[in-house]
Amino acid sequence: MSAPEGALVSRRLDWRPPALILAIALGSLVLVGNPSTWLTLTIAGLAMGLMIFIMSSGLTLVFGLMDVMNFAHGLFIALGAYVGASTVKLFSAAASADSFLANLGAIAPAVLAAMLAAGLLGLFFERVIVRPVYGDHLKQILITTGGMIVAEQLILVLWGPDQIPVERPATLRGSFLVGDMAIEKYRLIAVAIGLAVFAGMMLLLNRTKIGLLIRAGVENKEMVEAMGYRIRRLFVGVFVAGSALAGLGGALWGMYQESVTVHIGASMMVLIFIVIIIGGLGSIGGCFAGAVLVGLVANYVGYLSPKIALGSNILLMVLILLWRPQGLYPVGKS
Repeated sequence: MSAPEGALVSRRLDWRPPALILAIALGSLVLVGNPSTWLTLTIAGLAMGLMIFIMSSGLTLVFGLMDVMNFAHGLFIALGAYVGASTVKLFSAAASADSFLANLGAIAPAVLAAMLAAGLLGLFFERVIVRPVYGDHLKQILITTGGMIVAEQLILVLWGPDQIPVERPATLRGSFLVGDMAIEKYRLIAVAIGLAVFAGMMLLLNRTKIGLLIRAGVENKEMVEAMGYRIRRLFVGVFVAGSALAGLGGALWGMYQESVTVHIGASMMVLIFIVIIIGGLGSIGGCFAGAVLVGLVANYVGYLSPKIALGSNILLMVLILLWRPQGLYPVGKS
């Protein structure tokens, strides 16, 4: 398999990372003891992990296809969270209605507005900030970090320094009670959206003409352009799509936290980089597996031993890199 294709999927189907996830889940069942509590923690971990996947998948996509280290990725998450929160507030009547269809009238515009705003900001970043430093990782890190700092101050000017509360739509509040188990409705929605995003990305990148052109363009840009395709436009589209996914994740995370601050994106960057490193730099499948692992471990350890919860994912990263230095699904080399 060629290098660009390896940047999108693992070289071959490897059963060991899914087996590791299953082993951690079953091991935690033994430690937790109560099946109802364990299932609640597992669903919460999956919801958290899949929201992290949505936020990190865009950065994985940009790095894997374009070799761009975008340290301003947290900015797109923050912008998506703010725009999503503001849009939900505009549709407060629909959000407070006791009808899921009515609530969709608030959720759908909020998500679409968040993706649009983050995508447009991504387009600006690619053209003005990132394009002049293609091929130079150090300059990319410095200039995108500086751009994030400036843009965060602009967000403070527009929305103010105070924390913004985000009220979840009425039908997504509370939990389903199944026996002794309490399963939050919003977490189930987050799991469904995360799985849909993963499936859509894999189908788009590996089963469509656009995905084929992107992979071919990474391997031999001149050949693709000689065939009449504007490969640079495709790469710009990838950057915009990655930014829009970050905006989607920010909107979902804001509703999950029920509050938004300007640092909501920056605070997630440590987890996002852990996920990308665990999964294998540039691997979409690895990003998915890494995000699920991070979400599950954070919830299991937080319940079993809250004092070490903050360092649990760093320890997880260290252990996985000792086992597989290139990550769970390392990209193909040739």
